[in-house]
Amino acid sequence: MTAQQQSALIPRRRTAPEQATAPSRLRARAAAFTVWYLRLIALLNIAAVVSVPFRREVDEHNTGRIYASHSSHRFHAHHAGEYFTPYLATAGLVSAALAIFLSMVMRRGKRAAWMVNMALAGPLFALYALALTQNPFRAHVFNWASALLTGLFVAALLIGRREFNAVGDRSNPKLALAVGAGGMLITGAIGTLLVGATNKLHGATLFDKVAYTLLRGISVGPLADRVHAVQAPRWVDVIVNIMVAAGFCLVLYVCFRSPRGRDLLGAEDEERLRALLDRHGERDSLGYFVLRRDKAVIWSPTGKAAVAYRVVGGVSLASGDPIGDPEAWPGAIDAWLAEARRHAWTPAVMGASEEAGTIYARHGLDALELGDEAIVDLADFTLDGRAMRVVRQAHNRVRRAGYTVRIRRHADIPDTEMATLVERADHWRDGATERGFSMALGRLGDAGDGSCVMLECLNAEGELRALLSFVPWGEHGLSLDLMRRDRDCENGLMEFMVVELLVRAQELGVRRVSLNFAMFRAVFERGARLGAGPVLRLWRSILTFFSRWWQIESLYRANAKYRPVWEPRFLLFEKTADLPRIGYASACAEGFLTPPRLPQRRRSQPDGAVKPQAPQGGRTTA
Repeated sequence: MTAQQQSALIPRRRTAPEQATAPSRLRARAAAFTVWYLRLIALLNIAAVVSVPFRREVDEHNTGRIYASHSSHRFHAHHAGEYFTPYLATAGLVSAALAIFLSMVMRRGKRAAWMVNMALAGPLFALYALALTQNPFRAHVFNWASALLTGLFVAALLIGRREFNAVGDRSNPKLALAVGAGGMLITGAIGTLLVGATNKLHGATLFDKVAYTLLRGISVGPLADRVHAVQAPRWVDVIVNIMVAAGFCLVLYVCFRSPRGRDLLGAEDEERLRALLDRHGERDSLGYFVLRRDKAVIWSPTGKAAVAYRVVGGVSLASGDPIGDPEAWPGAIDAWLAEARRHAWTPAVMGASEEAGTIYARHGLDALELGDEAIVDLADFTLDGRAMRVVRQAHNRVRRAGYTVRIRRHADIPDTEMATLVERADHWRDGATERGFSMALGRLGDAGDGSCVMLECLNAEGELRALLSFVPWGEHGLSLDLMRRDRDCENGLMEFMVVELLVRAQELGVRRVSLNFAMFRAVFERGARLGAGPVLRLWRSILTFFSRWWQIESLYRANAKYRPVWEPRFLLFEKTADLPRIGYASACAEGFLTPPRLPQRRRSQPDGAVKPQAPQGGRTTA
């Protein structure tokens, strides 16, 4: 990549009219303050809980309980005496979990999180202000500091309220209530049994044990010491607090989770996308994969361009380039980013070309080169020469064994034969989970995909042993979608089929073919060169090691033998801190991970929507 091309992928600096005004900067800083306050309070709560086993100083006013210092006692005696602590500082894991979750969702601009904080912190600050008018509370500087911090937090909430406008899923409140009720019953029952079994005192009633368990769920400090009939060991207090905190975390996750993006590709949108592909489909080899029916689509204001995406784990994951007129791409990208901000989704793009990456970068996204796509220009392809000897020998060996290849458009395959091909593709699939998202169509044999091309490899007895399927890439190109073969067949069948397609492609009017995508291709190529630096050689060694389990280097080697043109593909993201989240979402979308799902009520499809099909194939992307 040239220096000019690399600089094009760097987000441009905003001009003066685009820069934030003073009020907006103040709002942003106030919103950031609320996030950092919650993070600090969570850290203090966790530190207070972890310090429980290490306290050595005996406080005479708490029946021999052990505390580290008088200041530590103040922190743990939340609302239990003359002291009160800042908002959410209760020396408990439940408060820590609440602070952590609220900081995370506040960082993503969730309106519900802002409302929860105001509902909790606002009345608490009013209570603190009222308490400071009375003795003995006003005599302690610690109380004034607590009220000041809580007041600053409330003020920051009010100033930055316009920064929190992301909406959540409408089903969250009901599901959170159900999960909270069930979690309270389970954790309360287990905690009550544990407290009853380890209680050092006699005469405690069931009500005493339940009350002690619930109070211990809030704090490991002296809050539960008011239940005089119960005295449990410290390790029990911590375990009860951890259990309640874990259940509370699940409730918080359900309460603040982002909408799942259930609006799938409808028949009307699919028809409009096909029209755009007819006019602009030659721009991107991955363009046809926008027709996957587990994606949603968002249009530019003019309707001349669109971005297809799927929401996975709170990440709005687009793939490939926008579809349509490049002049309308910015409008579609703006609409997609606005939709992501409205629902607090993390925007990301997988497999964008350099041209699209430049446009995305101008909208504030950073670029990371993922790898390269192997594209064979048929005008330059030949089997002659020493460089093609290995491919030529493999092709001749398989042909001498009696194998032949039949090439047909899907529309020319009878329904009964197509059903057989689908059945064989499922049977030959490696593993129960179908993989593919950014470079796979996700179906085989659909009536709307008649322009796709099928390659069937038959042995000398006429039995089907392997197949390849390609999707259209404009009018004169093909892009690999599906690869399947019988594991017991002759080695080299895939190479044989690819060469047959490249040699006979003129029969179909094809001029270029996109093959597999090779991740980190440049690392393998440059790392093997003379004079490669130590960092590059180390990176290549790491990738080579992981290639034992994933097809990383093998995909590069398998495609390099055809001497293709390598076209870089990029991952676009907004913040570096989002990369782990994006990586997880990408792995789930591609089928490498299968996350557990919460039960959800089935919703009817929108009018005209096409029912999504189970994926039937996918290009290997390592």
